[in-house]
Amino acid sequence: MRTLLLIAITGLLLNSCGQSPKNTQNQLGQKAEFDSTDATNNFYDNAPTHKLKSNDEINIAGEVKKTTSRILSNLQERSVIVKETLLNRKTDSFVGAYKYEGYSLYDILNEITLDKANKEKFSPIIDLYVVISNPKGEKAVLSWGEIYYPNNRHKNIIATKVTPIIPSKTKEQWPLPEQSKLVVGNDLLDERNISNPTRIEIRSLKGNYPEKEQEKLYAPSIAIKDAQGKQLKNLTSIPDKMHEIEYPSVFYGRGRGIHGVTSFKGYLLKDLLISEFPVTENRLQKGLFSVAAPDGYRAAFSYSEIFNRNDQSEVLLLDLGENTEDGKFRTFPSGDFFSDRAIKAVSEIQYRRVD
Repeated sequence: MRTLLLIAITGLLLNSCGQSPKNTQNQLGQKAEFDSTDATNNFYDNAPTHKLKSNDEINIAGEVKKTTSRILSNLQERSVIVKETLLNRKTDSFVGAYKYEGYSLYDILNEITLDKANKEKFSPIIDLYVVISNPKGEKAVLSWGEIYYPNNRHKNIIATKVTPIIPSKTKEQWPLPEQSKLVVGNDLLDERNISNPTRIEIRSLKGNYPEKEQEKLYAPSIAIKDAQGKQLKNLTSIPDKMHEIEYPSVFYGRGRGIHGVTSFKGYLLKDLLISEFPVTENRLQKGLFSVAAPDGYRAAFSYSEIFNRNDQSEVLLLDLGENTEDGKFRTFPSGDFFSDRAIKAVSEIQYRRVD
């Protein structure tokens, strides 16, 4: 009887294990558990998670009080999901769909004390940007606004783990990276996802900006300039073929709080700039724009956050007409939580090539 009872209990345990949604595999570099039977409503845990070769330390330099390093494993782990695609000369090249886990730039830079080179003349932080690099010399540029101003935080991470998101019908297997990588979650084309990032340098926009207050801030046109400062065109009006977009907004400033619940009607800034600055791999990785007003107020925008979004939270240019309050042209970065990069009376947009 005892033997029969033991056999029965063993059978029940084995049967129970067979119905478990978790499949255990002890292969090198991957977690032991994943949902192999699609028993839960989570689509992103149906394949094993692989650890990436990575350093646990990243160097932070540039316009900071002290060059330092951050230990990544001391930070909270974040995750993003991406459909990784690269720019190809003939057609965009899909790589695979993944869930990446790692450490957000938001957290990595959170306790860093800034020391802006231009702080005496321009104290706002919206003209900052970061250059992330690896030992191979590859670089990716993000604006400070992309890291600390977006509605959806923690989408830019240094990934140390990856899980492929496998199609349930085709079961197609995507290639897996081997090293840690920068993952910019809001990018449509993932040229900024460089491998093995080891250094972050914080910089501010350089240039000869005006230093004067104006009682009535106004600019009748926008000078569009290249990296050498040469004016490529003078934008005085929106082309007739452009389609106007309306975004309802709760307009809230970091310093002054609520400005109003309103709608902004404008035009895609990328469509107004594309003829002068067509999409290239180099621009997606390292392109930067300075957007400035006649009083010297300015903000940095990466090329990718204007031209290369996957969230449809576009940067708009508004034409307010002969408005002496806010100037003729104004930016509206709809993906920002704060209103600080909504530049009034835009008078200059200059492309910057980051080395």
